Amino acid sequence: MSTRENSLASVTSDTLSSFSMRLRKMSTASALNINPISDSRVSRKFLQPNMASDWVERAAERVRRLDDWYGVVKRQLMIHQNAATGLFPCNLAKAPNEAHVRDSVYCAAAIWALSLAYRKQDDDQGRTYELGQSTVKCMRGILACWMQQADRVEQFKHSQSAKTALHSKFNIKTGAIVVGDGEYQHLQIDCVAQYVLFLVQMISSGLQIIYTTDEVNFVQNLVYYLERAYRTPDYGMWERGTKYNNGNSELHASSIGMAKAALEAINGFNVFGDSGASWSVIYVDVDAHNRNRTIFDSMLPRESNSKNTDCSLIPVVSWPAFALHDENLRQRTIDKAVRKLKGTSGMKRFLRDGYGTVVEDKSRKYYRPAEIKNFDGIECEWPLFFLYMIIDGIFKNDQEKVKQYMELVKPLLAFTPDGVIVPKYFYVPLDLVDAEKEKPGSQMREPSAEEDTGHLFLWGQAVYIISQLLFEGLVLRSELDPAKRHLQAHARPRHSLRYSFFQGTANDLIVQIVLIAESVRLQQMLANYGILTQTPHEIEPIQVWSPNELTKAFSYLGINNKLGLTGRPLRPVGGLGTSKLYQVCGHIVVCFPLLFELSDFYLSQDMTYVIDDVKSDLAFLAKCWKLSGRPTFCMLIREENIRGPSTKEFLDLLAEFKGGQVGDIRVRLGRLQSLIPAACIENLDFLQSLIEDSECTFRHVEELKLGSSFKSLTEIPKVVPEEDIAINIEELKQLSSRDIVQKLHGFDNMHAQSQILGVLLEREGMEYRIDDSTIEQRLERLLRNSGRKKNWAVVRYCAALLGKLVDSLAPSITAILVRGKQVTIGVFGHEEDVIGKPMAPNQIKDIIYSKCMPYSISQAVLQQEIILCIGKFISTFPELFSGILKIRIGWMIEAMRLEIANLEGTELSLMALSPSEIKEVLLTVLGKYDRSIPKRAPLHKRQLDGALGRVPIDFYDRVWEILEKTPGGIKVAGYLLPQQPTLSDMTMYEMNFSLLVEQMLSKILDPAYRSVIVETLTVVSTILRRNPEIEFPAAVELDRIVHEAFEMFKRELVVHESKEKEDTTKDNMFVFYNTPPNARRGTMCYIVKAVLNTLLQGAIHTKEDDNCCVS
Repeated sequence: MSTRENSLASVTSDTLSSFSMRLRKMSTASALNINPISDSRVSRKFLQPNMASDWVERAAERVRRLDDWYGVVKRQLMIHQNAATGLFPCNLAKAPNEAHVRDSVYCAAAIWALSLAYRKQDDDQGRTYELGQSTVKCMRGILACWMQQADRVEQFKHSQSAKTALHSKFNIKTGAIVVGDGEYQHLQIDCVAQYVLFLVQMISSGLQIIYTTDEVNFVQNLVYYLERAYRTPDYGMWERGTKYNNGNSELHASSIGMAKAALEAINGFNVFGDSGASWSVIYVDVDAHNRNRTIFDSMLPRESNSKNTDCSLIPVVSWPAFALHDENLRQRTIDKAVRKLKGTSGMKRFLRDGYGTVVEDKSRKYYRPAEIKNFDGIECEWPLFFLYMIIDGIFKNDQEKVKQYMELVKPLLAFTPDGVIVPKYFYVPLDLVDAEKEKPGSQMREPSAEEDTGHLFLWGQAVYIISQLLFEGLVLRSELDPAKRHLQAHARPRHSLRYSFFQGTANDLIVQIVLIAESVRLQQMLANYGILTQTPHEIEPIQVWSPNELTKAFSYLGINNKLGLTGRPLRPVGGLGTSKLYQVCGHIVVCFPLLFELSDFYLSQDMTYVIDDVKSDLAFLAKCWKLSGRPTFCMLIREENIRGPSTKEFLDLLAEFKGGQVGDIRVRLGRLQSLIPAACIENLDFLQSLIEDSECTFRHVEELKLGSSFKSLTEIPKVVPEEDIAINIEELKQLSSRDIVQKLHGFDNMHAQSQILGVLLEREGMEYRIDDSTIEQRLERLLRNSGRKKNWAVVRYCAALLGKLVDSLAPSITAILVRGKQVTIGVFGHEEDVIGKPMAPNQIKDIIYSKCMPYSISQAVLQQEIILCIGKFISTFPELFSGILKIRIGWMIEAMRLEIANLEGTELSLMALSPSEIKEVLLTVLGKYDRSIPKRAPLHKRQLDGALGRVPIDFYDRVWEILEKTPGGIKVAGYLLPQQPTLSDMTMYEMNFSLLVEQMLSKILDPAYRSVIVETLTVVSTILRRNPEIEFPAAVELDRIVHEAFEMFKRELVVHESKEKEDTTKDNMFVFYNTPPNARRGTMCYIVKAVLNTLLQGAIHTKEDDNCCVS
């Protein structure tokens, strides 16, 4: 530390005294209850008698301080800005010709902050303009680099692939590619989001950065690039992906949060600033924003599966993103980061971070397995995050926090004649590594070489400058955040009344409902029951659009042929988007939700399911609506909706609408024209020129002209169910195709027809013609007819043969994954495929059909139903999934089959149940109705728990403790969970360790046996906790322990039970499974004895001089 001490001794007295004076001012102000960091100008009337001279003195001091900071910015930042591209180098020492977008944006932000401070000077000597244009130069330089990669944006918005991601690094002189996709991890969602966020802030302050229509279109496509951040695993702020640094990406809360903040900021924003026109406004998919928001909130305070916390979350929940306004969750996130990562010299990026440590092998790009154990306790500490905490304290008006971190950061800085230098990090020297590991925090860390080499860490310098400009009051919070991101949503300024605006959810939100009947006949019939509706003709000139037409309209947004950019990808518009009204070329358009679209999938044919979804959609709107104005729910009623057994239930729902309350949700039913003033209205100005030039046309819903009106529901034709006819498939396959077609003509029964068509399809393919239609066309007709007659087994079979895919499958998978779960696809008893990362719908479809079709054709669509239900349940009833880490869809279906067999006493087919009945059975299996059903037998409970994969709360912690005492690992079903590198690579509370334990348990094929294995692990853990001196020299073989417990159970059964019962136990374990675990002579008793026998047989040993005492 001698070099550092010499630097401190040689620093100019002015710099040191200035820094100390600022701290003294803050202490004095705090004692006098004065806020020196408030935006408001604090009157000094009672402190200074001569106000005029005081004002002159303060003004002069302000000019001196601004000039000092101008010199610092010129010497430390602007000197490194490339004259041609405007970019800044990311590593002056090792790669002076490489510019990183993130570092460049922070440098631009620091220069911009100083330009804001100079704006208040009457004679700024041209510095406001100079600094502002330097900022513009950098932001436009980044934009120019990315526009050269417009083809990657076009590909990425469809695929979200790392191979097509925008580059994060460029050649500082030319803006050209500097490292390829295989050499560097370019996929960093937070980087693009940060650029968009600062773009909005800087334009809001008056800078002109976007010049042309081409650039407007490109920025719109950057929004599309960000909208799917919630399902895009990336490499995060530290560019390494998982903490193992093995080349794998993962979902990062910091990336999702930054994207969410950027989408909020730019929605309805005019990128031309105050001089902009309607065609320079940027639009955001409100449903994509909501998915990012909910998934971001659900991940916090965790950063990712491999990182329990991370300092990258601090700039996301605080400045500059302010992505979270739930103060409790925000504070929990910051507190956890501080508690886990704070040191004396800064904060660790994350636990076991090897970057910058002396033991890291810098010759290799990736780490070896278990290598991160070497970095445990010696991670580098970064002063940068103390600076973020200072800024957070200023924005939160927390003087104690600002003072605390100013005091902490002061001894870490290097004071030189050229200004203060912020070290990049502090590391543990090689000769102190062992001592630091033995006693964390005991050794003095050394700073990285910025001070000695003069190669500054520009990101840190930029944040330091911003923090001090704020601290000294030279720039105000409101100036640094002109978009008012630090305020609650309702307090932020609105860009324009023509476009939607995020303002938060009102406490007394009312959902507006308008009922549109497809015909006058239906309208008159509903009127007889007191239900008032409107027809499409009655609401003219207002038009009713389907969500598909709205999707088509947005597909024209952002098109640019010169750049090769198409518009918005053809993704369905969600429930929030369809709850806005739209102004299109003078017409008001109302859109009904996707739920009422005539879908290829069959769920809409079950009215009970639809009614339940309507209620769920209303609850979703009440919870997630964040826009100005009220949501408007348009319900398009068709005659087919009131046919079948659910008609009364449907009318009851309409009556609830009329009463103004659906459950806990307040609704207002009315005529559409009267609901418009309170609605949220979005102007689609970008369509104006297209429609005028006849480049696009849109179809609206028209009133159906039907015959005479029905007087009541009794006059509507009812559905008559039919019984299934069994077909011998094997005999059918022996016939020729011509004979099979003759068989088909001989059957009117839908079940028989579906089976015959299935055989023909397998043999001849979809295009094989039967009379005047193909097999595909016949299957489609049969699907519709069986749906009308509620023959769900035939519906599912036909849908699977046709390869149907349900909407919202990918978001449902993502909703499951971000809550720390995994999903496996496959039929029970057969191979499964694990989905651990979000995927595109077609990828999920390929997995489902490849894993299900060979073993159970109908499960290919039933598993989609289950995924959709779980995606909803895990958001609304997360407690149902407590103790379930891996959701195995095939095993979940097996649990439902077991439940039906247990309740009904018969093998009722799941396939014959309606989608709404499937949902109810699933809820029952998950325990939603535990209080209302009889107590389950031990066998049935074990089967359900095993099939669901449910384990006790602290189960994974217990397995970790066993593994610590077991060098040979844990073995079950032929699978070995090794002690190393598991313990070296992971931590006890890490999500990936729990998933590894689940991977071991997934090798067990019997659900009940899985439950017994879980019980056995709990017993072993309890013994180890009570006898900490015990160690296992060999692998713990769980199968052997359970087998021995079962043998003891059988022997004692002979003594206590009848001979007949012994006979039934010889060849199976069902009686053992059906025995309660904790009862007298329960299974737990025998498992404990088996473990103790293992002890006595010498399979485990104790440490020397220790006595083993099993209690």
